[in-house]
Amino acid sequence: MASGFFALLDDIALLMDDVAAMSKIATKKTAGILGDDLAVNAEKASGFVSTRELPVLWAITKGSALNKLIILPIAFLLTAFLPWLIDVILILGGIYLAYEGAEKIYEYFFPHPTTKKVEILEELTEQQILSLEKGKIKSAILTDFILSVEIIIIALGTVTGQELSMQIIVVSIVAFIATVGVYGIVALIVRMDEAGYKLIQWSNGKNNLLQKLGTLLVKGLPRVIQFLAVLGTLALLFVSGGIFSHQIPDFHHYSETIPAWILEFFLGLFVGLICVFAMMLIKKIFVKKNS
Repeated sequence: MASGFFALLDDIALLMDDVAAMSKIATKKTAGILGDDLAVNAEKASGFVSTRELPVLWAITKGSALNKLIILPIAFLLTAFLPWLIDVILILGGIYLAYEGAEKIYEYFFPHPTTKKVEILEELTEQQILSLEKGKIKSAILTDFILSVEIIIIALGTVTGQELSMQIIVVSIVAFIATVGVYGIVALIVRMDEAGYKLIQWSNGKNNLLQKLGTLLVKGLPRVIQFLAVLGTLALLFVSGGIFSHQIPDFHHYSETIPAWILEFFLGLFVGLICVFAMMLIKKIFVKKNS
């Protein structure tokens, strides 16, 4: 009986070693998407008054966790019974990401005439602030859903051929990292200024290391957010272009002379701009019919 117990412990130890090894491989393969996920969500979780940053981020984090709970069982079922449908879902998600990225670039160069930027959110009423939050939270959760699909599908690809239990454990670990790890880092980023103010207070007005570090964090946050806004937009196009490139036969043949990342970026931008102009045309037709 004792020998059977120790044999069971050995089996568990071997299983954990295999899980750790496969999880490491899966995490490496999804590292690029996780980085894009971080950039996109940090940009979407910023721009709120300081007292609302963490509640908004917590709402997005809960939405992200729910996304994973929805996607994981569906992904396992599709892999088993309808593997071809995964490619269709990825392409549809890529089209949305390309549209969102290209729309931001288009709006930067051709801002909507009726769009007014609100410089200080503190001057808005509580109802207006909650309305802005609700819209931004929905957008962030939808984008997270599409990126989560890509992350989970790539992770699932690294354990193809393994036992179902191994697939479930490894992909679930990657999904956990994609939620807790990404949004934990996002929380640190959006609270940079608060940490800076605390350090300045602790310096007691002296020009010491705490004062300098605190000032650097406070002044650095707007630049970090601006950088992440640009990086997040580019990430949308790179991820979408990467999705499309894997669905185009012989695409990598052309990347022998041109770096693949350049082709993927312009592919995402091209598809995104087509979607932007198509949406503009649909809106004009819709307005014309209503008038």
